[in-house]
Amino acid sequence: MVREPRLDQQQQQESSSSQDSSLPTSLIRILYIGHFLARWDARMWEFSVGLYMITLWPDSLILPAIYGAIECASTALFGPIIGQWVQRSTYFKVLRIWLVTQNFSFIIAGCTVITLLFSPALKSTNFTVFILLVILTNISGAIGVLSTLAGTILIEREWVVLISEGHTPDVLTKINSTIRRIDLTCKLLAPVISGFIMSFISVKASAMTLAIWNTVAVWLEYWLFTSVYTGIPALAESSQRRISRLSPSDTVEMASTSAERVGLISQSDEISVSVEIGWRRRLTDWFSKTPFVGAWSVYSQQDVVLPGVALALLYFTVLSFGTLMTATLEWKGIPAFVIGIARGISAIIGMAATVLYPILQSHVSTLRPGLWAIWSQWTCLLVCVASILVQNHLLSAYMLMAGVATSRLGLWMFDLSVIQQMQDQVPESDRCVVGGVQNSLQSTMDMLGYIMGMIISNPQDFWELILLSFSAVTFSALLYSIHLYRVRKHLFHFEKSFVLLDWVIRSSPEDLL
Repeated sequence: MVREPRLDQQQQQESSSSQDSSLPTSLIRILYIGHFLARWDARMWEFSVGLYMITLWPDSLILPAIYGAIECASTALFGPIIGQWVQRSTYFKVLRIWLVTQNFSFIIAGCTVITLLFSPALKSTNFTVFILLVILTNISGAIGVLSTLAGTILIEREWVVLISEGHTPDVLTKINSTIRRIDLTCKLLAPVISGFIMSFISVKASAMTLAIWNTVAVWLEYWLFTSVYTGIPALAESSQRRISRLSPSDTVEMASTSAERVGLISQSDEISVSVEIGWRRRLTDWFSKTPFVGAWSVYSQQDVVLPGVALALLYFTVLSFGTLMTATLEWKGIPAFVIGIARGISAIIGMAATVLYPILQSHVSTLRPGLWAIWSQWTCLLVCVASILVQNHLLSAYMLMAGVATSRLGLWMFDLSVIQQMQDQVPESDRCVVGGVQNSLQSTMDMLGYIMGMIISNPQDFWELILLSFSAVTFSALLYSIHLYRVRKHLFHFEKSFVLLDWVIRSSPEDLL
């Protein structure tokens, strides 16, 4: 039975001051700085790669769509496996591999883009080399995103929960909101800076800046995160506790598998029909224990599976300042620095969600803000649908950007609501696995969006992708509403509305005045 988490607000107010004083405040600030630098790397690449691809192959969305599909497919396929790997590895090992792989991959991708930009005739003179460099860019970018996923699971699914343990729920809410605010700040500033470099210097200078930045940043990020790890004993203790817990269980699992295998063989010697049944059972057991299938099995058993699917559906969209929409706006004649500013404005609106959500969550449960958020996003996206009917390209583009930007308030409030529900309701032993599967599901939806971008690759037909994206948001809102009704047995307090209406009817005009 799904239970709605409730806050004891009186106890929370009495103990919040004493518990806040025991928080490692200085180390949390260091964590925030390291997270800012790591997210800056990813956000710079995320914004720039679409413009790089549309520069290499103008008048077509095919290269941005292919890159996006490869990136999302890699996360969708390897996301659950990465989640299990993080769950089974020490934090220090994950930290080291994450930072080195992410920055090195973005350095390689930046260097290949520089080569392509400095050789504009390569597509016509040596198409094979051109394609090989594009493939190398795609693979390097995908590896960088996979390593970023490992870091996201480590920081957002594990460390923040461990740091907030023993404190009131509002501590976790504040840390979650700050982490998301940092991400949105990077989403605000990185595109603006990259867009200005592209518009007022050159696209080549932007690619060179990206490669140089990642070369320098990796060392500072590593020092910051290791300082947090060594300074908070709970992190090292949890890391060792997980490893020691996994080792004996793996031994028992291997022993039980061997015993089952011996039993199946003995049965197969007696009756030939049992041989077929035994092989089927062993094949089923082997398949269910593979990392990919096992992770999805764990995810499907969680109480928060419907909110997770609803959140993932929001990734089946082009209604964001991602690769496809950025390339389309460029095709419509919107300058790169204007796109960067618009993306920054949308990030500011999203940052407002990180301020508003803790206030709402402190007065109501984590469920109801999610309902309000998803339907407010749906309402704002009606402007994007209306932009389809506008014939003027520039006006249509600005309406599209306005609708997407204003919808970020609902989107990020919904994101925070679902993430905290997962943190509250998913057991510690499953957190990393569920986080990996959730990111895999989101990337699957994102990949489907890019596949649709490859099928509908003409920017003139972008309106079809808008309608598909709006339909996905509608289905997401309905799915979350169903989940909320299952938990609370109602969506709105209609009885309170009836009481208010009855009071208005019974009141005299003088009382109302």
